[in-house]
Amino acid sequence: MIIRISLLLILASLPVFLLVELLLWLAVPGLPDAVTLIGSAMLISAFALLIIAGVWGVFKIIVCAALDYFSAKQRVQRRLWFAQARQDQVRRLFYFKAMQIKYFSELNRKRLLKLNNRKHIQSLSKSIDKDLLSIKDKLPETTYLQLQQENARFRNQQDIESLLKLQQKISTIV
Repeated sequence: MIIRISLLLILASLPVFLLVELLLWLAVPGLPDAVTLIGSAMLISAFALLIIAGVWGVFKIIVCAALDYFSAKQRVQRRLWFAQARQDQVRRLFYFKAMQIKYFSELNRKRLLKLNNRKHIQSLSKSIDKDLLSIKDKLPETTYLQLQQENARFRNQQDIESLLKLQQKISTIV
């Protein structure tokens, strides 16, 4: 409605300015200045009305947005969003903590397995040394030394399969 009034004032000022031009052409003294003031006042009032309507509309939108923001419904909605965001954060934290625990427990398991394997390899190597010492008299010196070197090499390489084969080989020699 206000925009229509402003547009009508602008359109009404155009014929007023045409009248000023006609009065100037007819050389009427004093009247063109008065009509020019009327036309200028109409234009200024139209633009002022538009500006005031715009400012009023912006103010109205700001007040409505502020009232909506502080309404009970919006407060409850924001609390719900906060709770959901917090729940998602806790869920992600739980997932990453679980992954971290799984990672470190796997590292510990591998470390313990490696230590256990090393311990078993040492005990197997000692057992092979005892078997070699028990049959040392029955073997030629080169064969005994070769078997002892193989035992040391497989123990240093941490090769449990080769140590088991060596133990079987020694047991078949006996």
